[in-house]
This record gives sequence, structure tokens and C-alpha cells, in this order.
Amino acid sequence: MSSSVDRVLAAAAAAGLNVEVVEFPDGTRTADDAAAAVGCKVDQIVKSMIFAAGDEREIVLALTSGANQVDSNRLAALAGVDACHRATADEVRSATGFAIGGVAPIGHLSPLRTWIDPHLLTFDEIWAAAGSPRHVFAVAPSRLVELAAATAADFTVTG
Repeated sequence: MSSSVDRVLAAAAAAGLNVEVVEFPDGTRTADDAAAAVGCKVDQIVKSMIFAAGDEREIVLALTSGANQVDSNRLAALAGVDACHRATADEVRSATGFAIGGVAPIGHLSPLRTWIDPHLLTFDEIWAAAGSPRHVFAVAPSRLVELAAATAADFTVTG
């Protein structure tokens, strides 16, 4: 496994969670791909969406159900800024250590303010990227909230 996946495993272990990382050689780059690979609803897929908030471009994380899209205006209101924009690939890698398509909700290089889509909290189990486009792990939503220090908030639209 890659050092990115190892970082996710280490972050989970440090929080007392033993996760099983599953690899899909064909990849899980999209929520639909991930849902098909693991055999769950697309709603149960966690998209780790990285945004740059405000003029200072603070990097923030929006953990979004695979069935939903981030409303950047709602996210900006939560972050207390005028606007949020998708982070660049360089900003994503610099803040998280992960490449776009494999951003995990935990194990980042820097702590990020994080919000989670309440729709994800309606499931017993959800699936998230484990540091690469080919690796995922299952987790109870309540544990993910704890691990990611996430705040449940309404920042999505059905997509």
C-alpha cells in the first residue's frame, strides 16, 4: 500500500479504530464507481471535497454524500467568509497530502475545519477514500464525525 494509505491507517489506529482498507484495481474515482465497487448506495459514499474559503483561501473539508453536491454559498456561510471555491490540485495536496480522487476524510497533513453532510449520518455504514483512488474503507458515521472532528451542517443540495 502507499504511504497515503498508511497515513489513513495510522490516523484511524491513533483514534482506536481498526479499519479494513479494500483495494479496487479499477479505481473508485467517482461516487458511482465507489458504490458499484463496494456494493452500496451512492448515498453511502463519502466525498471528501476540499474548498478554499475566503480571500485567505483557508483550506476546508466538506464530507458530502455521494448523492449530493456542495452548495458553496452555504459552505462559505459556515466558514464565516464571503465565498468558497474548489481548491486547486496543489492546494489539496499541500493541505491533505492526498491527490484529488483519493482524498481521505482523515490523515491530513494539516488539521482542517470540517463539516459533514447530515444525510451521511442516516446510515449504519458509509464508505470513504483511504488515501488513493483505488482504496476505500467502511466506517460508522458517528466514528467518522469523531475521527474527522466534523460538524454536521446543511451545506448540500441534492445532485
